[in-house]
Formats: sequence, structure tokens, C-alpha cells
Amino acid sequence: MLRELTFSVSFPASPTFVIMGYRANGIDSPAAYCSEYSDDIDVIREHEYPLLKDTTYLDHAGTTLYANSLIDAFSRDLTGNLYGNPHSLSGSSQLSSQRVDDIRLKALRFFHADPDDFDLVFVANATAAIKLVADSLRDSTPQGFWYGYHVDAHTSLVGARELAAAGSRCFVTDEEAESWISELGSRSATEDVPKLFAYPGQSNMNGRRLPMRWCEQIRDRQNSTKQDVYTLLDAASLVSTSPLDLSDARSAPDFTVLSFYKIFGFPDIGALLVRKSAGHVFDTRKYFGGGTVDMVLTRENAWHAKKQSIHERLEDGTLPFHNIIALGSAFETHSRLYGAMRNVSSHTGFLAKQLYQRMTALKHYNGAKVCELYTSSKSDYSDPSTQGPIMAFNLRSSRRMWVGKSEVERLASIKNIQIRSGTLCNPGGTALSLGWTGADMLRHFSAGMRCGDDNDIMNERPTGILRVSLGAMSSQKDIDTFMAFLEEFYVDKPPEGLVVPMTESVNVSQQQPSFYVESLSVYPIKSCGAFRVPDGQRWQVRREGLSWDREWCLVHQGTGVTLNQKRYPRMALIRPTVDLTRGILRIACGDGPEAEKRTLDIPLRRENMNSLTTSLCQNASKPSTVCGDKVVLQVYTAATISTFFTEFLGVPCTLARFPPQSSTRSCIRPGIRRERTPTPTARPSMPGSFPQFTSSPTPPPNNNPILLSNESPLLLISRSSVNRLNEAIKSNTSNAATATTSSPLNSTKKAVAADVFRANIVVAENQPMAERPYVEDTWRSVSVGPGTGPEHEQLRFDVLGSCERCQMVCVDQYTGVRGEEPYATLAKTRKVGRKILFGRHISPVGDGAEEKEWLGTVMVGDIASPVYDDEDEHGDDEAC
Repeated sequence: MLRELTFSVSFPASPTFVIMGYRANGIDSPAAYCSEYSDDIDVIREHEYPLLKDTTYLDHAGTTLYANSLIDAFSRDLTGNLYGNPHSLSGSSQLSSQRVDDIRLKALRFFHADPDDFDLVFVANATAAIKLVADSLRDSTPQGFWYGYHVDAHTSLVGARELAAAGSRCFVTDEEAESWISELGSRSATEDVPKLFAYPGQSNMNGRRLPMRWCEQIRDRQNSTKQDVYTLLDAASLVSTSPLDLSDARSAPDFTVLSFYKIFGFPDIGALLVRKSAGHVFDTRKYFGGGTVDMVLTRENAWHAKKQSIHERLEDGTLPFHNIIALGSAFETHSRLYGAMRNVSSHTGFLAKQLYQRMTALKHYNGAKVCELYTSSKSDYSDPSTQGPIMAFNLRSSRRMWVGKSEVERLASIKNIQIRSGTLCNPGGTALSLGWTGADMLRHFSAGMRCGDDNDIMNERPTGILRVSLGAMSSQKDIDTFMAFLEEFYVDKPPEGLVVPMTESVNVSQQQPSFYVESLSVYPIKSCGAFRVPDGQRWQVRREGLSWDREWCLVHQGTGVTLNQKRYPRMALIRPTVDLTRGILRIACGDGPEAEKRTLDIPLRRENMNSLTTSLCQNASKPSTVCGDKVVLQVYTAATISTFFTEFLGVPCTLARFPPQSSTRSCIRPGIRRERTPTPTARPSMPGSFPQFTSSPTPPPNNNPILLSNESPLLLISRSSVNRLNEAIKSNTSNAATATTSSPLNSTKKAVAADVFRANIVVAENQPMAERPYVEDTWRSVSVGPGTGPEHEQLRFDVLGSCERCQMVCVDQYTGVRGEEPYATLAKTRKVGRKILFGRHISPVGDGAEEKEWLGTVMVGDIASPVYDDEDEHGDDEAC
């Protein structure tokens, strides 16, 4: 008779009481909501997880969060006891050994595993435990072992197939796996080699819980056929919110792997639980180290005597005994706060069911579904034996267009909602859910797709998945906040309800100039503050853009990657000044008196570096990554320079400069079309703009080079467009004030300065009362100069395309503080397809002057004369 491992979770048919009077969507919360916790979940969060006050954390499948009292208890333990290396007879060492033994037993009991039947090996994480089993089976016979794994397996399980010399198989469906189990013992080429069948207890992608009965079924077949068939359960995702009961050793897996941070948030340590009857698998393991042996001969004979217990033989080197001691505090804290894992399962199960129902019911104004959920036909959010508290999904617009996962994750991030996107380290389950074949994935890879990139949609289908996952400390407010986020940004309203049209009607019949240059900004150091060109000073324009613009950058001293404000917002407070009179770049850090005390002078001209500051001129060529491109930079190696930036940013970095006469990064001018095939030197174009090329022997013909800018030589924005955007921001704030005060996303929003867009040129209308916001979207080119007519110098700039925006615009350029605007409003008002656009990329036109050092000059106050898409620059049929 087969017995299944059961999960002690029940869902009441109807609500039985109200927790602190809280009502969810007008329905009293049932007893399952934080039932049998030590306190109401909101009280627990306030005391134990204060960092959640303004954050909605929905990535518990990645790691759950640790309680404050856990860290406090661990700290008291360390400061109140002297713990030494366990491999000694001293008092401090013996205390460590005693604690490790006690906590090992406590961990076994947590999973109801009898120490007579099981041993527990401490490892770094679940992945290390999987590798330990696979390595041992590889060494168990000359033929190695055969490996089978379920398609829902985590990458760490999939990777074990590379060690299986006798072959491997991926089971795409449960039926395939059960058919293989039923046929165990039939004559096959792999009959005489050990076999390992591995699968997850819960898919980390969509939370589907796989049948626990397989372990017992395989063992029954093994006993009847006398084959060596072992089972490995990846329980890392499962145990985060569900009890694991190994009290029946006969039905339990041979090997169970898990990571404790998935349950407690801390410490970062894992475990391998081994059925002792399967422990002989490790007898032929070759490597030994540290205290895993009783004696070793090193000279006359190469011999060693292994220790007897499984864990003593497998725990190489010194145990992470401090982490293990912290695990003892974690068990106690978790029990005090949540009681038992069945309480966590009940709580998260209730929230997951509610979230699933609300996401399923979400509709656009035309009735189209908003959420495409990836669930298994075998899953039921009312049944904890088949489904865990994880939601895998993608979003669609009212026109059934897919919404890019990266956009959703970025927007959620600025709203302080933490979710996960991508293939989620579950390549098989994700590809199966999205309908991608292996051939499809190889084409994606050849086209430049990589793990963690922004290639969200290919062939009009999503390449990854969004995931929200719940944990013990998740609350009703988390669900409400996330649903409010979806409703605010991704539920399409009737078209007449749009706040701001993308482009208003434009009258281009007037031929007289109507724009002027309001401000000019140079960004000498990429991603750092702007140098505002003084009024009355003409500034040179080169083919690469404004002189000195983005010629320097900061590079991480360990990785060589250029730093940016998205990751380090304090870079906005690094403010360079171009002093042409003295020939230096003066760099100040901070604000006010602080900035005056922290300054650094760098020579502008390379040939003058030695004569100006010999101690600062050391440089060396070094490869770096800039916006995904591989470039070679001249890195300043002087300690004075690296210390200056490192101390201010708190990250090991130094200054680097684009080498002279070496620009191989370029943009494409309008009208130039080029057939492209994937090569090591070309990367996919940035969505929403124009093709971009990385390093090549020479820049493509007719394309202007760029230095360290993202996509184009210059960026232009309109003052009237900034004003209209700020009106929309204020309108959203006003609407939020009149909405229900319980909305989790209600907040006061302030207007943003034009500086957040980091434009080189800001233009404004000559007649402020006749503003035409977003008219620049219709420009083909713009000529800038002191006036009109042939007697005045004017420099033409071709418009390359619109600038696609990311959350970097949320960094206040005066304080270095990140907020949610203007990206949140841009996502509502300036979204075209899957792109959020604001500003225009432009490139200077040399008109045969490519050999000149510079093409012309511009100045604040110059007239800006645009040419529109539907008019001709010369008044005839000649194209621009």
C-alpha cells in the first residue's frame, strides 16, 4: 500500500473570525490568515521586519526575510560565549562541537526525520548538496551513473546531468515519469549502473507541488528488481512555506536537499538529508579534506581511514560553525513567531488563493484579460498538496500585446515592490510555459539574448516570466498593494481617459523660428553631474557630440564595468567643471561646504598631463563594458584618484578616459539601412531607438561616432514637454487625493526638474504662452545657430529617434535621492507599444566636414529651427 507524505493544511469553507477587524475586499479574513501565529501579522511585521514599512516584498521564493530578533539572539549568543574551531579539545572548541551536534539534531527533528534513519550534512546551499550527491555517484562505478530529472527542475538539478556518464533524460510530463517508474526493471542498456531520479518538491517557477509518492514507488520497484535506483528531492522551494514530514523513512527520498535561508532568511547555509540505507553511495567518494578522516599516510603509502558517520565523512574542512550556531537561533525565533510550518502554509495558502483569484479576474476596459498566469492543470490554490504560494505570469495590454517583463520589474521597483523576472533559474518549466522549443532558444541566443538582459519580447512572444511569491511574513496589505499597482499601470482605461496624448496636433505652417536653446549641459564623466555651459559662451560641437561630453567614466576596480546612477545614485553629486582657461577638469563631490573640501583636478589635454600633475597622470589601458559594449579605456591608476572616488561612493572604483582617436562605437544616421547578422561585435539595438554597433575596425560609413554616451552623440528635450509632464504628475497626485484614502499607492508627488532627463540641449518656445508639448516627436532635424539666413552660422542635427527611458530618471540630480517620478507618470502617459519615450536623440551633420576637429558651435540663446516629418528642409522634394 502506497503512502504519501501529507501536508497538514486546511482551508475553512467559510470565515470564522476577523483578525483585528481587517476585511479583505469586503470579506472577513478567514481563520487561515495568520492563524496560530504568536501575534497578528501586522504586529509581527512592525516589530520584526521594520524594513517592510514602505516596501512590498514579493520574492520569498528567492529568499525569505530574517527577523530582527533572530539577529539579536545570534548576536547575544556570540557575545556571551567563546566559540572555537570544533577540531580541538579546548573548552571553546568543545562548546562549538556540542552546539553543532545539538543543532544538527534540532534540524532533523524540524523535518520529523528520525536520527536512526537519517543523517544531516551541512553544506553551503542546496546546489552544493546536489553536486555532492552527483559527484559521489559519478565515482561509484567505472560506468558512472544514469540520471533522470523533471522538466520543472531548478538549474542546479539540471546541471547534474553533465556528470552522468551513462546518460540522462528529462521527463517533460508527470505521465512520462510515472511510465518510467512502472517500467523499472525491464532490460535496458543502463540496467547495471546506478540511477538517480531527481525532481523538485515545488517548482520555484510557478509553485506547483509535485507528487511525493514517486520516492516510495521507485523504492518499491527497486526492491522488486534489485536495481540501484536512488531518489533526490530538491526541497529548497517547498520547505520555505510548507512542512516536510520525513517520519516515514520508507516513503522518504534517499537524498533531500535544501537551503535554510529559504525558511528563515538567515543564516546562509544548506543541508543534505541522507537516508542512512543509501549512505553507501558515498563510500567510493574520492576526495577527503579537513576532519573527514581518522588517519592519513602521506609518504610511504597513499592511504587514509575515513570517519564512520555520513556527515563526518562529507563535511570537508572546518564547518561553518558560526552559521550553524545562528541556525539554532533561527529555529527558536521561527517557532516563537509562527508556531509550526503548518501555520505558515495555512497563512500563505490563503493569501495565494486570494491573489490568484484577483489576478484572474483583472480585466481591461474592453474585457480582455490583463494577466496570463502559468499554472499547471494539476494545481489547485485551495489544495496545498498541489500548489504553493507562487504566481508566475505575464501581462497583456487591451490589444493583447505582451508587456515586457523588464518594464514591469523596473516600474515595480520604483514603487518599492520587489518581484522577480526572467527564466527564474527554471529553464525547462519556463520554456514549456512559454511554448519555446530548443531550436527557438538557440535562435534567441544567437540573436543576443542572455540571462538577465532586457530582450523581453522576441517574435512577438515573451522570453521570460514575472513571478511573485509569498512567505511567512506576507500580509494582506502586500496583496492589496500589488493589485493596486497592476490596476494603476497595466489595466487599460477607455481611450478618452488618457491623461496626456503622446503628441498634440501641430501647426507647422509658420516658417519663422519659434524655439531657442534654453540651456546646454555637458556631462564630462558618464553618469555623474552636469556642467552647465555658461550663458554667452559658445561651445564646440564635434562629430561625437559636445566637446568633453562623456569622455570620462568611473570603472569598478574589480570588474572593470562602468558605474551608473541606476546602481549608484550618489554619482549625481559628483560634479565636474570644465575650466578651459586653466585646462583642467575640476571635480567636486557633495553639496555646499562638503563639496568645497573634496575637489580633484584632472588635465583636459592629454599632452599636458605630465606637466600639470605628474602624480596623477599614471594610466593604463584596460577593457571595460559600457552599455553592453566592450571598449578599451585609459584607466587612471594613481591611488589619489581612486581614493577620491572610492571614499565618496563607498565602492572601489577609479577614473577612466576614452582613448584618443579610438571611437569605434557609433550611431546610425536616419535613412541609413543596413542588413545585420549576429556577430561578436554587434549587439541588438536598444528598443525604441535605432540600431547600435559595438567595437568594429572602423565606424560604419555615414555614422557619427560616440564616446561613452548610451546611444547617440546628443540628447535634446523640450521645456514645454517637461512642463506638460509635470502637469500630469500633479494631476495624478490630485486624483490620488480624491481617491479612497486606503489605496496603498496614494502618495504626494512633486514636479521634477528638467535635469533628471540629463539632456545636452533643452529648447523652449520663444512665446511661452504658445507652448507645444511633445512637438519634438515630429522633428526630422533641427538647425541651431545665432540666427537665420545664409550670413549666420547654423549647425544641423539629424533626429535619430526617441529616447527610451528607464528608472534612472527617478534620481534627483541635486540630492542623489531616488524617487518614483517621473518614471511612474511617463509609464502612463508616454508609452508607445512597449517603450516609454521622452526626448530625442540627435546627431550633428558635418556636410563634408568629417575631417574637421569640430563642426561648429552652439550657445545658450541660439535659435533652434526644426524641420518636421511632413515638410521639406529646402522647400522642394530633396530629402534631408
